[in-house]
Amino acid sequence: MPLKSITAFALASALLSGMALAEDAMLPKLTVNEELRAKLPEDIKTAGKMISVNNGSFPPYEIVTGTKMEGASADLTDALGQVLGVTIEHATVGGLPALLAGVNSGRYQFAFGPVGDFKSREEANDFVDWVQEFVVFAVHKGNPNGIASLETACGQRIAVMAGGSAEKVIKVQAEKCKADGKDAVEVQSFTDQPSSILAVRSKRSDAFFSSQAPLTYFVSQANGQLELTGVGQKNGFDNLYQGAVVPKGSPLGPVLRDGMKILMGNGTYAAIMKKWGLENNMIKEPGINLGGTLPK
Repeated sequence: MPLKSITAFALASALLSGMALAEDAMLPKLTVNEELRAKLPEDIKTAGKMISVNNGSFPPYEIVTGTKMEGASADLTDALGQVLGVTIEHATVGGLPALLAGVNSGRYQFAFGPVGDFKSREEANDFVDWVQEFVVFAVHKGNPNGIASLETACGQRIAVMAGGSAEKVIKVQAEKCKADGKDAVEVQSFTDQPSSILAVRSKRSDAFFSSQAPLTYFVSQANGQLELTGVGQKNGFDNLYQGAVVPKGSPLGPVLRDGMKILMGNGTYAAIMKKWGLENNMIKEPGINLGGTLPK
């Protein structure tokens, strides 16, 4: 990414973070829930910490600058750590496949995410879902190519996150376009969100197909160059839940779920989500493996 773009992204992130700091004083006071802490795996209790892995900036949930992470997920894991009586640290890897491999190998205890939960992914992992999401397009202002749905993506250059659910959906649509006698979608896969949105801004991609929450953030920082389309449509997805990822059958899953229940019950979750402009993504209670299916 060019230095100018990196600097602009960093400044925008710092501005958003700075405005959000004023709301920290409104967060409820938290104490350790000893009953819940006792249910943590022994190695985590002994270490007094666990590591949540991410795959780069996914604002406003995860805003990664060097080794530092800010955003709604950072605030929520800080709160969750207070409830569980452990420190939650963060590590960054390149791409979703590396994130899942890191969790399943035991190198990292979990990924707080949010990561998209689908039945196919539940075969290898358990998901502790704590938000609902929608998938839309970010396009140039005025939508010159008329991209407003999967059907109108035929013949277009569509940026997606490598290994993500949107990549799978758009590849299915590419095959459908060809079967219908239309030009196929040119699928352009990137390892992180900033690179994907930069491809659209620099006109190397016609649209970025991804989660509505980060795209809303990126559009707001694009100086009027971009807009959202496809809002309010399913765009190839069932009800889309996202959340934390743990190895299949891990006892950490129910602990994280119950910890999030506490944060939802005492108002911490709502305060943090609203602080980062995510009130439309809130759910009433967390759940394990709420995911739907992807088109085949």
